[in-house]
Amino acid sequence: MKKEMFQELLQSVREAGAIMRGEMEPSRVFVVEKPDVKSIRSKLGISQQEFASMLGISVRTLENWEQKRRVPRGPTRVLLKVAEIHPEAVWDVVNPTRASHIKR
Repeated sequence: MKKEMFQELLQSVREAGAIMRGEMEPSRVFVVEKPDVKSIRSKLGISQQEFASMLGISVRTLENWEQKRRVPRGPTRVLLKVAEIHPEAVWDVVNPTRASHIKR
């Protein structure tokens, strides 16, 4: 690794530490809103079993999300947003033959 690149990486690590300690504000923040899981599934026109399979979760977890007993967190929120906007992209990964049959 070139010295200049290493110095940039080292500076980034130092800044991350300062942000974590509350000594510095991050330069940007990404927020993914709470998804309306039931609405997303309804728009796709698929069953709870199919949607749970698409996301790689249990039907019980999906039910908890849809009934707002639990809230999806972290990367799952992003995956739900992708499933909402580009369901074929998710199906391309989990079941390529299904991707062409999704309602849009």
